[in-house]
Amino acid sequence: MKQAKGKKYFRSIAVVATIGLASTGLMISLAGGSQAAATPISLGTANGFAVLAGAGITNTGPTTITGDIGTFPTTTIVGFSSMVVTGTNHAGDATTQGAKTDLVTAYNAAVAESPTTTVSGDLGGRTLVAGAYSSQTSLGLTGTLTLDGAGNADSIFVFQAGSTLTTASASNIVLINGAQSCNVFWQMGSSVTLGTNSTFRGSVLAQQSITATTGVKVDGRLLASNGAVTLDTNSVIKPTCAAPIPTPTPTVTPTVTPTPTPTPTTPPAPPQIPAKPKGSVGTGDGSTASRG
Repeated sequence: MKQAKGKKYFRSIAVVATIGLASTGLMISLAGGSQAAATPISLGTANGFAVLAGAGITNTGPTTITGDIGTFPTTTIVGFSSMVVTGTNHAGDATTQGAKTDLVTAYNAAVAESPTTTVSGDLGGRTLVAGAYSSQTSLGLTGTLTLDGAGNADSIFVFQAGSTLTTASASNIVLINGAQSCNVFWQMGSSVTLGTNSTFRGSVLAQQSITATTGVKVDGRLLASNGAVTLDTNSVIKPTCAAPIPTPTPTVTPTVTPTPTPTPTTPPAPPQIPAKPKGSVGTGDGSTASRG
């Protein structure tokens, strides 16, 4: 009898322990399911550059760039005559060298972003909210990737990959609900290739080279720490964050109670004083008496 009670007691403990572990697992699952906000990445003096390279810049065909360009330690720029640059060509000057130093700092800050959500393979067809997304290997993009700011213009998106990023021809990144290109960062451990006639958004921080093939439109920056940047009939526009629109303060119109118009009153007529009769009056006996 005692042995049966003992078995029943241990079975009860096992059930309680199982429930406790299940509850703990549920809590961990719920906590891990929420996407932590990524922190802003400062580019320092590299912020003013649309194209920044370590091993030279090569351009083919008419390319328009809005923002500064520069390259160091290799200062060679091939095909500059085919570029329309709205900005400054710093080549390998002191400004470029300082920007390269700040780029390394920004790259390391992007690497250190945590916690991250693991992603892999192709990002096409996904809708992602703000946060840090990490792949130990490579990333691809076929079709459309949608980044949802959820109504917050300051939402930050950071993508980390251990090696390459390759986008397909005609691929596209769409920003919705307040997301801005200035707050999207792509930290790639190796090189980046953007497919023909694709539209790319965000700042690329590549450890090695960046290649924008024919017809690529970049709403962002192409920043390569050690490798070259290769362009071909592209449009690269350095993004600027839009200032937040202040919420207007509602104007309260005070309620004015109209002053009532007084009703005009007619003054009373002056009392009539009977006139004193003049002349004689009859006395009733046929004689007359004078009126006093």
